Amino acid sequence: MKNILVPVGSSKNALSHLQYAVDFAEAYKAKLFVVQVYNVYTKAGTMIKVDKIIERESLAYLNDLVSKLDKRNVDITVKVLKGKLIDTLELASKAADIDLILVEPRTNSVREEVFLGKTSGKIIKQTQIPTLIVPEDYTFKPFTNILFAVKSAIIKKKNSLDPLVSVKEHFKAVVNLLLVKTPFYNKGDFELKNEIKNIVDSVTKTENATTFQGVLEHFKVINPDMLCVVRRKRGFFAKKWENNVILKKDFSSPIPVLVLRGLK
Repeated sequence: MKNILVPVGSSKNALSHLQYAVDFAEAYKAKLFVVQVYNVYTKAGTMIKVDKIIERESLAYLNDLVSKLDKRNVDITVKVLKGKLIDTLELASKAADIDLILVEPRTNSVREEVFLGKTSGKIIKQTQIPTLIVPEDYTFKPFTNILFAVKSAIIKKKNSLDPLVSVKEHFKAVVNLLLVKTPFYNKGDFELKNEIKNIVDSVTKTENATTFQGVLEHFKVINPDMLCVVRRKRGFFAKKWENNVILKKDFSSPIPVLVLRGLK
């Protein structure tokens, strides 16, 4: 991973999250792009232009956060971008050749019972860029034990496993594959091709109503320090984030969650 994007909101965890991003980037000797996206909705008849004001205040906010970091010689670029969140992040990611987006669960100060806020949920649900969800106030440490949970091992999209392969190889981590047979199981879903065989160290099969329930059942046994799941239409977070928000009662993770783009 060479380029990492970190969208920043106004949460109390912003500084801690940025420090994690710096430490993660240092481990990879990667470049860090710290961005804040804003949009202006003008009222009818209003002629006051607030773009420059918002841009100036947002840039000052980001620079203040960055000034408080232990930068560890990481190359950090700070940008304030105007536009719709997802479209803007997609364009920025393409322009900077981004390999991974790091998000905190709640980019803004929202209800305590919320695990994944609207903005973070939208980023994970709607972008096609691999994403790492970092728990609040989490301190970076090398990954050693990864739980990779899927309900289908069929891979059709080229390079979709690259982020997982990168983490495994860089940190010499063990990858435990959990194949979860759900009511949507299709013949061939558990047939492992070389793309997966070559990166997993163990395989466990289970039968549960959802992939999430399979993870809960095996989490303590495997004791991972990273959870890896797949973004698809009927994937890991499917019904949990129909409104881009996930409550802690539905899902919460004490460890980073790597979300891959759909394998199919």
